[in-house]
Amino acid sequence: MKSYAAVDLGASSGRVMVGRVGPDSLDLTEAHRFPNRPVRTPEGLRWDILALYAGVLDGLRAAGHVDSVGIDSWAVDYGLLDADGALLGNPAHYRDPRTQGVAEQVWATVPAAELYAATGLQYAPFNTLYQLVAARSTAQLAHAKRLLLIPDLLAYWLTGEAGTELTNASTTQLIDPRTGDWSYDVAARLGIDLELFAPLRRPGDPAGLLRQSVLEETGLTGPVPVTTVGSHDTASAVAAVPAAGERFAYICTGTWSLAGLELTAPVLTEASRAANFTNELGLDGTVRYLRNIMGLWLLQECVREWGHPDLGELLSAAAEVPALRSVVDAGDAAFLAPGRMPSRIADACRESGQPVPGSRAEITRCILDSLALAHRRAVFEAQELAGHPVDVVHIVGGGARNALLCRLTADACGLPVVAGPAEAAALGNVLVQARAHGQVGDRAEMRELLSRTQPLTRYEPQGTTATWQAAEDRLTAR
Repeated sequence: MKSYAAVDLGASSGRVMVGRVGPDSLDLTEAHRFPNRPVRTPEGLRWDILALYAGVLDGLRAAGHVDSVGIDSWAVDYGLLDADGALLGNPAHYRDPRTQGVAEQVWATVPAAELYAATGLQYAPFNTLYQLVAARSTAQLAHAKRLLLIPDLLAYWLTGEAGTELTNASTTQLIDPRTGDWSYDVAARLGIDLELFAPLRRPGDPAGLLRQSVLEETGLTGPVPVTTVGSHDTASAVAAVPAAGERFAYICTGTWSLAGLELTAPVLTEASRAANFTNELGLDGTVRYLRNIMGLWLLQECVREWGHPDLGELLSAAAEVPALRSVVDAGDAAFLAPGRMPSRIADACRESGQPVPGSRAEITRCILDSLALAHRRAVFEAQELAGHPVDVVHIVGGGARNALLCRLTADACGLPVVAGPAEAAALGNVLVQARAHGQVGDRAEMRELLSRTQPLTRYEPQGTTATWQAAEDRLTAR
């Protein structure tokens, strides 16, 4: 048995998990969990990166002896370093409004269709490319000598070695998904200096050893290597989908729902761009062909505004509410910003001429029905656009614990849903480390080990998909 520390940072919390891997075993335990609370400063919404780093150190101290460390996090955001390697400021949050209107500026130089053909990335206002254009005239960017994406920044602080991990780099809209290298033409046309980025790394590459000061801070005995994993948490989560064969769709659920397919080549057609599918890179040169859906963020924001009522009771009450009474577009950017989520959902229903959900249970049911409908739409369209049929949908991540959401997704898609593992990103992180250290074989072997060792729940579809199509028609008729 070997032990691996998986640093797994989400948009609302971070955790350090310890995975113990043997020939026929894969156990995951939580060493430390800590909140991820953004801070609204006079300059805008910022990540408290020092608190996150302190949480990582606390987690490594709690983990005890480990054979390697790997780091994954959310995508697109970054820190800027000066010539001495010092951080120039807290990283901007992707929900900060600084990128409003920037896409139109970019498209005036590189039209949207050309940008998609070159990078394969869906439009999202917070893509790193738009963030860099928004920051173009800032003193911070002018003084920067190095740009590190969030997991790479933490790895740099742990080891002193800088790199840019490829699966996360592919979310910047500056990578060519066909070559796995930078899209030099796009960067040049937009005046983005790719020299800011550290050399590219791939999952499994060594990322240095923990510094002596880190060893002293955490009580660990060196040398402890840091191993590059799929540092975009979705890349790690997809690596931990316990699928057999290739005919599967996945939905990585949490603050976001990322719904799509694992492919061997990107889909760069105009139809794919119009449907707003993205081509992000995954393990072993695979492509994560998926759509971003607002996800459980909608419910998280409601629960926060309601004062954090018991979630189990809320879901039980929502299950008793009539199905598909009201639905909203869970991919609508109108729901991106925080605040007033229950009122905004009610307003969207009112504006579309649907019954307005009033109680907490009704609003919760509206959210879950809407998410299942968005999952259905993404799974159906991905199959058509990629010419890649599927027989099963795998739900991984935190939403795998939400039995109502899983059941509704099975009903909406008319396909069986296999839910689990809930800690997919951490498990994928651990397995890539284990593979780099010779304990696990290829992706198929990783997934077979997951199937044998992790609790999974299967949901068979019930009823007819016609009712879901009718709900879809209501939305598209707006």
